[in-house]
Amino acid sequence: MKLASIQFKTQRLAAVVVDGGYVPLQAQNLSEFLRDEQWRNLARQAVVSGSSNFIAANEATILNPIPTPTKVICCGLNYSDHILEMGRELPEYPTLFAKFADTLTDPNAQIFSENSESVDWEAELAVVVGSTLCQATEKDALEAIAGYTVANDISMRDWQRRTLQWFQGKAFDGTTPLGPYLVTPDELDPVAGVEVICRINGEEVQRGNTRTLVFAAASLLSYISSFTTLRAGDVVLTGTPGGVGMGMTPPRFLRSGDVLSTEIPGIGELVNTFTLRVSADA
Repeated sequence: MKLASIQFKTQRLAAVVVDGGYVPLQAQNLSEFLRDEQWRNLARQAVVSGSSNFIAANEATILNPIPTPTKVICCGLNYSDHILEMGRELPEYPTLFAKFADTLTDPNAQIFSENSESVDWEAELAVVVGSTLCQATEKDALEAIAGYTVANDISMRDWQRRTLQWFQGKAFDGTTPLGPYLVTPDELDPVAGVEVICRINGEEVQRGNTRTLVFAAASLLSYISSFTTLRAGDVVLTGTPGGVGMGMTPPRFLRSGDVLSTEIPGIGELVNTFTLRVSADA
């Protein structure tokens, strides 16, 4: 099943994705919808009974599916090729950092930078929590996954390098596109492997496969839940494969006007235009 958050006329709605469009749900977005413990049954019932409420795809705008998570937690250095690219050894524990909900933006949003000229790309699979997890086993964590979506952890590398902590280079408002859909685990298995692809102006710069993740989604959720409670609608980014601009020789960063495409087959594609607004005397 694919789920989405959409804009239809003046309304914002959670919806089930069906052929040619959407069946709306009784919620303003998926963040709200997932907080209902019966969300899975409600989504199935909507598909069966909702044909009269059908919204054609061309009548709606796709939004960030999860606009108000209580937590956004990211894993760095989780693909073996990216770890080697950064000159590091395989980790014993996941390298984690946090974002705020304000960092997230729509799947086709424009991305702006006013404070950095070292803006890098990081295509990622994101996992969305579907029920509360605290001290969860990997089995429990796997069963609690609502689904998967696409993210790009766009990073301001100059700000990231200011200190040993990555946070300030990762948390700029409106710089992490998410979407376009949330795909439930019965339709997508990252352990079996899905491709994570990033292109700039059509040129492929990243391609990795989730079967090479050091810490898979359930492992990450279990580990994170051992120190902080995860709740329905929380988002965990699972890391990026090799091919980031900072790892190139010489380093390469986004330029104003670049079109950034982030794709995971089976989920969909983010398409974001980048605009640099740094003044000459910045």
